[in-house]
Amino acid sequence: MTTLSQSIVVALLAAAALAGLAEGFTVTGEVYCDPCRAGFKTNVSTPLAGAAVKLECRPFLNGPESLKADATTDKFGWYRLEVDQDFQEDICEVMLIKSPDPACSEVDKFRDRARVPLTKNNGIKQNGVRYGNPIAFLRKEPLKECGLILQQYDLKDAPETP
Repeated sequence: MTTLSQSIVVALLAAAALAGLAEGFTVTGEVYCDPCRAGFKTNVSTPLAGAAVKLECRPFLNGPESLKADATTDKFGWYRLEVDQDFQEDICEVMLIKSPDPACSEVDKFRDRARVPLTKNNGIKQNGVRYGNPIAFLRKEPLKECGLILQQYDLKDAPETP
């Protein structure tokens, strides 16, 4: 291989690497209503269409936000946010903002966010897609059938609080 050919190959590889970094990320996840206040999805949980969420990134050791973006969930309760850069040195979280359902609008301060890694330097092979854990608004008054529903889950060893 000639020096010119090697230079072209190196330039093409560098361009491909830079293009991969510039692609950014798609952050997606689900917002649902927790009608039993269980802290996890049950068979009576429902997706919340029109729920507002925000994505915030901030440095590990406190400091000003380095990214803030808002989204609204679709008819299936899923949000989607596009991020155009790597945030390897930051903590990024999707947080609940507002529920479209007044009966299911309480925010549980222990379960109101999902952390998402927004860096390609972490071993995750998801082609730029990052999935946040499902997050939920709590129903103000649990459904009457929730006692029976929660008995179906083996919660004997579960702590009372998160």
